[in-house]
Amino acid sequence: MNLFRRKPLDVLIAEGGDEAHGLKKALTAGDLLALGIGAIIGAGIFATLGSATSGGTGLPPAGPGVVVSILITAVACGFCGLCYAEFASLVPVAGSAYTYSYATLGELVAWIIGWDLILEYAVGNVAVAISWAAYFRQLVAGFGVHIPAWMATDWRSAAMAAKAVADSGLASLGPEQRVGYEAFLQHPTLLGVPLVFNLLAASITALITWILVIGVKESARVNDVIVVLKVATLVFFVVVGAFWVKPANWHPFFPGGLHGVWTGASLIFFAYIGFDAISTAAEECKDPGRDMPRGILGSLLVCTVLYVGAALVLTGIIPFAQLKGVADPLAAALSYAKQGWAAGILAFGAVVAMTSVLLVFQLGQPRILMAMSRDGLLGPWFGKIHARYRTPHAATILTGLFVAFFSAVANIDEIVQLTNIGTLFAFVLVCIGILVLRVREPGRPRKFRVPLSPFTPLLGIAMCLALMAGLPLLTWVRFVLWLLVGLAIYFAYGARRSRLANGGAT
Repeated sequence: MNLFRRKPLDVLIAEGGDEAHGLKKALTAGDLLALGIGAIIGAGIFATLGSATSGGTGLPPAGPGVVVSILITAVACGFCGLCYAEFASLVPVAGSAYTYSYATLGELVAWIIGWDLILEYAVGNVAVAISWAAYFRQLVAGFGVHIPAWMATDWRSAAMAAKAVADSGLASLGPEQRVGYEAFLQHPTLLGVPLVFNLLAASITALITWILVIGVKESARVNDVIVVLKVATLVFFVVVGAFWVKPANWHPFFPGGLHGVWTGASLIFFAYIGFDAISTAAEECKDPGRDMPRGILGSLLVCTVLYVGAALVLTGIIPFAQLKGVADPLAAALSYAKQGWAAGILAFGAVVAMTSVLLVFQLGQPRILMAMSRDGLLGPWFGKIHARYRTPHAATILTGLFVAFFSAVANIDEIVQLTNIGTLFAFVLVCIGILVLRVREPGRPRKFRVPLSPFTPLLGIAMCLALMAGLPLLTWVRFVLWLLVGLAIYFAYGARRSRLANGGAT
């Protein structure tokens, strides 16, 4: 059994070019740029920025130096983004890092990365859906609409909050924990079983899934509107907040030293997850050779500028130490400046931002499953394309059911821990793939080339590995267990049914 058999690039390109039987080519450079911004700006900037600034439990704070953390992360993602851009323009096929690995590193590595990408897209979207539910509940509460807590959290979170109250008292709970405790006290029961589930998270997932089934262009139009609103929200925060900045809050600029800045970069990485989701739509792009690099690199640039502005204003309004444990730092800063009306607008912006992240990630995961199905590594059901809408409707619905179920019952902290390491691992393999392809097929025409290769891919690999090294041991253990489950599925099904192994893709 040749576990490292590679799928020829010409075969991949031919599969992606068959529009009559494949996906509809409808996306422009503007659509891709909006998809990238839609995927990047979300829970990361609206929630993680506070944690990176103030430092987590036992971790040093970045303080105002979080601006440098943002730039470090942007550089690391930029190196990887250049590699994604070359691949996406060269191989305009659905599947992203999975497809690229199949062409360069072989089938076994491709399966590993395809399985790993589920951590970024599907599992990551579980966390986004849960965050969306929390912000939405806060938003409608401002209009006097009370959604019962037992419909906006999970039983594990409710039980953990109750234990925290028993151990340390009610005053020890943060805002999210208070929701869990309220659910613990007031939940109904059915046949003695407590009814505590996140109906809000499951409902928004169902709505997004329906939008994606009816068409990628329709989904892109919805995303375009949402992106305009979320960018406007961040610009609003920077412009309004600038009037309340006190330069004294920027001293000291590096309260946690270099360690604090690097830790902040590891946390801020969550705010950049998603730019690679653009590459999953390469097969639906009208001119991928020209537009994919513009979409990937342009979205990174736009988001970095917005992030730096938001970080400077945030740390200038409120002392960084007061952001510890705050889930909505931007709104909290405006409340600190006694601008409650503006804080309400920020809450609306957070809901909008996370909606577009849900849409783009839900768009990406089914296309990876479809690509794996085409290759025989998953069952043919995953590769079905709707006769009318020309979308991978079966895989889209399955992904929606997965995200809806786990977002209704899972604890967000445990979900988030897996997403970061899975994404970084994918980035490493894409950078390695560019190095391999440059050696194996140096003469193949490329509409976009990674500049300063091999140094750019090597720097991308080094920075991603450094960020992975800073993750907790438990995250590594869970990651390894996840990969072992994936390998078991591959050897039980995919290795024997692979089209490449059976001469079907040569």
